[in-house]
Amino acid sequence: MGLKENSNYYTEEHRPSFHFTPQKNWMNDPNGLVYYKGEYHLFYQYHPFGMQWGPMHWGHAVSNDLLHWKHLPIALEPDELGMIFSGSVMVDKKDTTGFFGGDEGLVAFFTHHSKDEVQSQSMAYSKDNGRTWTKYEGNPIISNPGIKDFRDPKVVWHEGSDKWVMVLAVGDRVQFYGSQNLIDWDLLSEFGQGEGAHGGVWECPDLFPLNVNGDTSRTKWVLQVDLQEKAYAGGSGAQYLIGNFDGKKFINDQSPDHVNWVDYGKDFYAAQSFSDIPSEDGRRIWLAWMSNWQYANDVPTNPWRSAMTIPREVRLVEDEKGDLKLIQQPVRELDEIKMHQKNLCNVNVSPEDNPIESLQYDTCEIITQMKSIDAKEFGFKIKQGVDEETMIGYYAQEEVIFFNRTKSGSKVDFHEQFPTKQQVHLPLKDQTLQLRILVDRSSVEVFVNDGEVVLTNLILPSKTSNNMGFFVKNGNVQISELSICEIESVWN
Repeated sequence: MGLKENSNYYTEEHRPSFHFTPQKNWMNDPNGLVYYKGEYHLFYQYHPFGMQWGPMHWGHAVSNDLLHWKHLPIALEPDELGMIFSGSVMVDKKDTTGFFGGDEGLVAFFTHHSKDEVQSQSMAYSKDNGRTWTKYEGNPIISNPGIKDFRDPKVVWHEGSDKWVMVLAVGDRVQFYGSQNLIDWDLLSEFGQGEGAHGGVWECPDLFPLNVNGDTSRTKWVLQVDLQEKAYAGGSGAQYLIGNFDGKKFINDQSPDHVNWVDYGKDFYAAQSFSDIPSEDGRRIWLAWMSNWQYANDVPTNPWRSAMTIPREVRLVEDEKGDLKLIQQPVRELDEIKMHQKNLCNVNVSPEDNPIESLQYDTCEIITQMKSIDAKEFGFKIKQGVDEETMIGYYAQEEVIFFNRTKSGSKVDFHEQFPTKQQVHLPLKDQTLQLRILVDRSSVEVFVNDGEVVLTNLILPSKTSNNMGFFVKNGNVQISELSICEIESVWN
């Protein structure tokens, strides 16, 4: 744990206080998220010798609560078959592999990327709760069929057909494979041509069932997949499709040209959900890499680069029109690290008012419900300092939520695609806007109307830019409810 001996551990400029980061060097996609024997395991794409993308390893950390993480040694290293790209981990409860002598253990699936840039699927297993890993001597378990982009295996157990299913990103679509023993795999089907959004290749798929409105008699399957380019906010991003999966084929319920964006910000990619969360818990939880391939290699942080989003619970809800939507909210464990809450209720705010002017926060959570009386524009300014601010607001006439980070710090010009403003059309119900905003030292996650819309963005404020403001233009706003609380560091 070397670095933790330093009294300044995890206090560098822009170092997140309550989001996961590696101790040092480069990180990207989350891999192998699994819950096993009381621990959440987070593996991740890791370059242990550099600050930019390089020879990929699997880094590793564990947590009891999804917030406080313990760094562990590197889990998987490159070998004669190549670098270790993204993948997943499952609990082999019935020892279908035969690796565990009739007991159970963890099995990891990942893409080998060779020096000749040939991608194939491989596996490894652990008999000691994920602390050490043995690569399968018969790797690769799925050889490359002549496809350049052939990667990121997500393995799930499909109860209905009583078999393991692997979903792979294959160029601009996904393929499904089936197995009884996790070793021998057969191609089942293909999905994605002409479906959803396309820009660059598809990557990092996830596949899981969700109940609709919590009704156990209504289940749909969610296929989450990322695209390298042309996402909603530009560059890389994530989408999801809703449909049925029978253990062989995925059938999209929605129009092929309909696109569901997971996140409308710039910095949400490669989301993966935790496997094997106990059924009594009842949650589907995922997290994502908080960056964008447009500028990820150059974000000015040191001695680490990149963070993960807050772990989020995802649910499927049906709106009044009968449309299904994926809803995201921070996991409930976050409540355990909130402190010093301040509240406001039923306050009318006009352009000359700023009811939170005196507040300063390094990190915080803002929860509010506001009603526009006649204002044309209103919202929050966070991480304010000399010539610095990040704005989250609403244009009432246009019915648009916006996020503006063009002045979020003195280093925003490190890349031309970073100082951006995002806008999402979002009509209000009864003129009421609900926001839940998580502010860390270098990121903001905005959950709008109970998580119906989410915007995740990096910011780069100076250490001293901790002021906060509420703004209204051309009219008045009623703040029905407002609570702001500090979030303590998970690294102390």
